[in-house]
Amino acid sequence: MNFKNPEFEIVRNKDKCISCGACARQCSYEAHIIDPDTGELKAEDMNCVACHRCVVICPTRAITIKKHEMTYRENANWTAAYINQINRQADTGGVLLSGMGNPQPYPIYWDRMLLNASQVTNPSIDPLREPMETRTFIGAKPEKIELDAKGRLITRMPPNVELQMPIMFSAMSFGSISLNAQKSLAAAAKACGTLFNTGEGGLHSDLFQYADNAVVQVASGRFGVHKDYLDKSRIIEIKIGQGAKPGIGGHLPGVKIDEEVSRTRMIPLGADAISPAPHHDIYSIEDLRQLIYSLKEATEYQKPVAVKIAAVHNSAAIASGIARAGADIIVLDGFRGGTGAAPTRIRDNVGIPIELALAAVDERLRSESLRNRVSLVAAGSFRNSADIFKAIAIGADAVYIASSALIALGCHMCQQCHTGKCNWGIATQRADLVKRLNPEIMAERAANLLKAWNHEIKEMLGGMGINAIDSLRGNRLMLRGVGLNEKELSILGIKHAGE
Repeated sequence: MNFKNPEFEIVRNKDKCISCGACARQCSYEAHIIDPDTGELKAEDMNCVACHRCVVICPTRAITIKKHEMTYRENANWTAAYINQINRQADTGGVLLSGMGNPQPYPIYWDRMLLNASQVTNPSIDPLREPMETRTFIGAKPEKIELDAKGRLITRMPPNVELQMPIMFSAMSFGSISLNAQKSLAAAAKACGTLFNTGEGGLHSDLFQYADNAVVQVASGRFGVHKDYLDKSRIIEIKIGQGAKPGIGGHLPGVKIDEEVSRTRMIPLGADAISPAPHHDIYSIEDLRQLIYSLKEATEYQKPVAVKIAAVHNSAAIASGIARAGADIIVLDGFRGGTGAAPTRIRDNVGIPIELALAAVDERLRSESLRNRVSLVAAGSFRNSADIFKAIAIGADAVYIASSALIALGCHMCQQCHTGKCNWGIATQRADLVKRLNPEIMAERAANLLKAWNHEIKEMLGGMGINAIDSLRGNRLMLRGVGLNEKELSILGIKHAGE
């Protein structure tokens, strides 16, 4: 017996509907069905996840998705979401899984920060008529530069990677998303002079052509990791944790592991891929140091090595240890970061906001004279160029985006990634669904997003009288807080508006 109420209601306008059946053919969740006896279109509200595929595909726009009017007698404590979750677990006895990032109404600090602007004594700069530099280099920087008597550089430079803009596509593995989705992001990264991240799923052979724009991950499961995989990259990233599920490992449901995913990840067909929570060869900073140097040795010190951690309360101390262990880049992933599948309770209750963690890490590294040893990359639900701009002012060298990139590819945030039924061809491996995503068209959309955001960053720089992104990095004087308490302002290292 199922006591769960439907969350959404499918409303079909009979006057507009031409009974073409497109909605039934397009809905992988079987929320639209054709009665085999009468041929009539019917709706199964219980199956609807509000992905809006039917709404967009309907040729006459006859379909509307609404919140279902059948409501519980809920209150501030016992909301419909909690009641439905209890019913789901009473039905199955299993752990709740969810896709995408934390949807809870925790504070979003980006929305509580405002940007400074130039006026008379420090005039603004017109980015349309004057050069504006958003190019950045990520990787370790030397303590000092030494030249010989003829002015030639004698300092041995650590490997750095040039980005034409301070935005990269974050880790989304083949398996969690489709190959067509990965191709779209890879092509967009190449077109924009930036990088995409393979996630912990290995690198499909179709993506070898994008090796110069690839960040490859080494996670606890070591899925798809081999010498050629490491060589076909610009950066190697050791994934210790991620923002959506700090402290636990990865999970790719077996329903999403087809022959191609199995071959690329080097794992059994159809079996759940579970990354262990810890790396079983890393139980200390010294162990991490050994893996960092093993990867550098394997690639002849030609590639920066990054370490990705989730934003938690002691991120600053952890980052200090990572910098001392020889990492070139630290990736910090906040609690709103997306995922293909995570235990709902972990996703919604573990971790801290990226804004606070980033500020704390940047301050700790500066106070210990370690900041030049590493680049900082922030991740965890960047929604627009202003969020990115503020992150750089707080201390980031660059940012990762993922959820916003998927929205550009068609994602409607139905948060059902773990089911493998994505109607938009993104978070699925079903051939009939994957083919709905055209990599060429979607690569252009993803590239358009990056170009638009980069242009907006230039405009904001100009408004502050700054002509290079390097002059913004860690420049917290360019930020002011609104509605924040003294402790929050102190951690962020910014002044309140009016000061």
